[in-house]
Amino acid sequence: MEPVVMSEVILSVYIISFVIGLPANLLALYAFSVKIHSRPGPTDILLLNLTVSDLLFLIVLPLKMHEAASGMEWHLPLFLCSITSFTFFSTIYTSSLLLTAVSVVRYIGVAFPITYHQLLKPVYAIVTSAVIWLISAAHCSITFITQHHPALYNNNNSSVCYENFTEKQLQILLPLRLEFFFVLCLIPLLICVFCYLRCIYILYSRPRISRMQKQKAIGMALGTLAVFLVCVLPYNFSHVLGYFQGKSPKWRYYTLLLSTFNTCIDPVIFFFSSSTFRCNSKKSVFRRNVLTVSGLQMQATSSG
Repeated sequence: MEPVVMSEVILSVYIISFVIGLPANLLALYAFSVKIHSRPGPTDILLLNLTVSDLLFLIVLPLKMHEAASGMEWHLPLFLCSITSFTFFSTIYTSSLLLTAVSVVRYIGVAFPITYHQLLKPVYAIVTSAVIWLISAAHCSITFITQHHPALYNNNNSSVCYENFTEKQLQILLPLRLEFFFVLCLIPLLICVFCYLRCIYILYSRPRISRMQKQKAIGMALGTLAVFLVCVLPYNFSHVLGYFQGKSPKWRYYTLLLSTFNTCIDPVIFFFSSSTFRCNSKKSVFRRNVLTVSGLQMQATSSG
């Protein structure tokens, strides 16, 4: 027998995430909005988008709370189910892709500081963010197609939201979820691992950087990887097992709870990743590294 989904547990996690995540992300939104009007860096723009993604997730979370409080049954209009499902899942992938983009920016800042200085124009981060939003939205549009396409619509599925799929729906959904795992999870995870491991190696190979600064930068890198492994990977791994089992695993609900907690953890990453949240940004390892190399480059140009 398949395990029974405990709606009380799901509801509790939703409430905790909402109570903690909403004020934390609103604070982050305010901080980044102020920074954007002064001199935003690429990381600030990416993290602003990450904050917006988390807030969109939190906005639809009360609807998921209502679902959990109703014993995982959907008693609201069907169009709200479609909007909630699309927002719920697309923001999960948007967040993971934005974290990947932040890791790439950090790696370039440490390994190629001169190149990083040339890429400081906000337009690059804006375009990157827009592409990420489009990729996530395009993939998660399957939530609308599955529930509203005439050939796939299931009239007997009105009591639940985006669950209890028919064989026709699963024939399209399961292979697509497998593609989600590779394209939107595994590849971004490998990029994050490469970028942050390289950052750690480079930082430890530079004796002029203090031990405390190295530990702070490494802690931020390992923290981001931990979030990816704990909050993103388990849910996406359910896609792989679901593909081979030919159905959605029941424990998939619980892996989604880990992704829900991510909205509480992201503001911590904001604190370590952006100068917006630091009183003295000159102590940032990444910022200091870029400024030092840029200064040497300017001295060489003026003497030449």
